[in-house]
Amino acid sequence: MKFTKMHGIGNDYVYVNGFTETIADPAQLAKAVSDRHFGIGADGLILILPSDRADVKMRMFNADGSEAEMCGNGIRCVAKYAYEHHLSPNNPISVETGGRVLSLQLQLRADRVTEVTVNMGAPILALPKIPVDPEKVRKISDVQYELAVGGQNFPAIFVSMGNPHAVIFTDDVAGVDVPDLGPKLEHFSAFPRRMNVHWVQPISRSEVIMRTWERGSGITLACGTGACAVCVAGILAGKTDRKILAHLPGGDLKLDWRQDDNNVFMTGPATEVFSGEWPGS
Repeated sequence: MKFTKMHGIGNDYVYVNGFTETIADPAQLAKAVSDRHFGIGADGLILILPSDRADVKMRMFNADGSEAEMCGNGIRCVAKYAYEHHLSPNNPISVETGGRVLSLQLQLRADRVTEVTVNMGAPILALPKIPVDPEKVRKISDVQYELAVGGQNFPAIFVSMGNPHAVIFTDDVAGVDVPDLGPKLEHFSAFPRRMNVHWVQPISRSEVIMRTWERGSGITLACGTGACAVCVAGILAGKTDRKILAHLPGGDLKLDWRQDDNNVFMTGPATEVFSGEWPGS
């Protein structure tokens, strides 16, 4: 099986061209290739497949083998791969993922993709659709809900960008014990599909620092859909403006929750690292 290793500001995945490769068990393959000691090393596996609705289709599997609906950093890399490996000549390029079709505008230099702007669509804020069980969280404001986990209370804002996110604002993001709190919050009983969790420290109306625990993968250097959720949560909480720069451990993303159409736009780089062959699929 031929593969390509790519990353979006450190959020790294193994990409497989499903136009030429057939993967019988992608969940098991994701666990094998993601292992950073015995595999290729990645946050998960992404398949680039034919689509009858878009230029290409993306399926994304976390490092634990679970399939996720969406990956913001991953979809930028899918667009770069599809354009540079001649799966589609289109710009903007369309990608089917999680039942939706998203449009991605490519920024080119010498016919190479340097940055990608994704229209991530409108955020989902209704708890049952995120999904969050409203009976297991306590509403403490118009937008915030309190979680009682492990003897601590966490005020969170919930947003779905095609996958579920909990955003927790803090004055000291560096002091958060993410390895301890991440798995507890991911598997909290109010979250039927588990939860991606983000701790966010605003440093101005247009800038934030964030750290992430991704369901199924643990601590990652970046989360694109999470950064979009942070942009939405910052406005709902009155902490940030509609355009922000998010500083993640792996790099920066530009976010814009546009008022005219309610869609969130994310801009960031996509990087191809290397290609190789895996001995078996």
